[in-house]
This record gives sequence, C-alpha cells and structure tokens, in this order.
Amino acid sequence: MNSSELIPLNRECHAIRIPSGDSVVLQEGFKVRITQSLGETYTVVCETGELVRIQGVDADALGLKGWRDKVDSGEEAVFEGDVDKDLIWDQMKNCYDPEIPVNVVDLGLIYDCDVEALEKKGENKVNIKMTLTAAGCGMGPVIAGDVEARVRTVPGVTDVNVELVWDPPWGQAMMSEAAKLQLGLL
Repeated sequence: MNSSELIPLNRECHAIRIPSGDSVVLQEGFKVRITQSLGETYTVVCETGELVRIQGVDADALGLKGWRDKVDSGEEAVFEGDVDKDLIWDQMKNCYDPEIPVNVVDLGLIYDCDVEALEKKGENKVNIKMTLTAAGCGMGPVIAGDVEARVRTVPGVTDVNVELVWDPPWGQAMMSEAAKLQLGLL
C-alpha cells in the first residue's frame, strides 16, 4: 500500500484525535492516509487534514490484517516463579507516541518499573512511572493505557499501575542513542 494514497475505510471505526486525545467515530468510506504504523496502532491523516490514531483491533477498517485479543481457553493457569522483567520492558517497547516513530522506552519516557508480589501466590502488580515529551499532551492517558494493556499480557502480571509524572521533566538527553540516531539527532 502506497503511504501517500488516500484509502477509504471499509467500515465505521473509532479513533483518537491527536494531540487532544478526544474520541471520534470515522464513518465507512471516509478517506485516510496512514502516516505511521507501529506497535499495532495506526496514525492516519484524514481527508480533512485531521490527525487521528486507530487501534490495531480496527486494522480491518483500513483494509489491513488486524490483531485480536488472545482467545480465552477457559482454563485458568496458575503462574509460578518470578515475573520476567525483561518481558515487561519488551512489551513497553511496543508502545509509541503517535507523533514520534520511536517507542516510549527508547524515548526515555519510562522512569521506573517495579514488580510487587501480591499476597496471593502467582499474582504480581507492576508499578510504572512514566512521563511524556510535553506536559500538555492530550494523548498522555492513551499512551499510558497502551503501556498498561501491554504489560498486563506478561505472564504473572495481574495488576498494573501507570503513573504519569513530571519530575524530572523529560528532555532529549533521556533518549537512547538508537532513538537519537533514528530521529536524526546524532
């Protein structure tokens, strides 16, 4: 699919306005152009010039193969052992600011990630402190929600708390070398 091509939506779908974070419903036949496809989300420019984000569950509205939630087998497995903290970080690397093609980890937006064992065996809570590139970003709750949803998929994680913090303020120095290179800052 050509990235400069306007494509009509195959069906009505929900989207989130960028940067306000407001919800909007895009009607079937409405034309959009995909500008970013990362972390199973799509940043698109509408035919009206508005920038919105479409979740991966609605990829089929864009004519793309979509992803679906894991099918529940009906059997509840008991998790034993330690939560894989590397897997938590890997999952957070699937979360992106819809305006920047770098994941939140490499952007330096994740300040802290702590796993707390809960009273019930095999249950763990993950506490995350993260920030945004700009304090007034309306997409903050959406990005934090993405981080929470991704971390919840890690075996043994039963609860996730994502706290948006502003101290210390984010700066480009917090970005990984790879992120700086990708954005042309090196």
